[in-house]
Amino acid sequence: MKQRPSAICVKKAIEALERHAIRGEVIVADNGSTDGSQQIARESGARVVPVERRGYGSALQSGIAAAHGQFVFMGDADDTYDFSQLDRFIAKLREGYDLVMGNRFQGKILPGAMPALHRYLGNPVLTDWGVCFSRVP
Repeated sequence: MKQRPSAICVKKAIEALERHAIRGEVIVADNGSTDGSQQIARESGARVVPVERRGYGSALQSGIAAAHGQFVFMGDADDTYDFSQLDRFIAKLREGYDLVMGNRFQGKILPGAMPALHRYLGNPVLTDWGVCFSRVP
């Protein structure tokens, strides 16, 4: 049976934490999934945080509030983010960076993983705005 992307993401994150001896946890903030993903996340080793209020922002806020760690990483559980690379982010945070953000464009975007509108307009424009307004290189 093929693994669900959410299970793959949780396992990649847990394996990265273990491989690099990083103490941490994987949290899945769920605000109403009806596809059984909560159970899949639990079985894969994540702590599932139920979120009453609907919406992506509410899930993020509740997941971050429930976290116990010094650093917080967030990403969708659809395997478009490579959670096996967490150590690279942690290294930059430990160097003193306030914010470290990944870039899916430098990696491999599989066919169908990102709609063309997001790939060629939405993400580039939002990234440019973020760089402009936060004054980062």
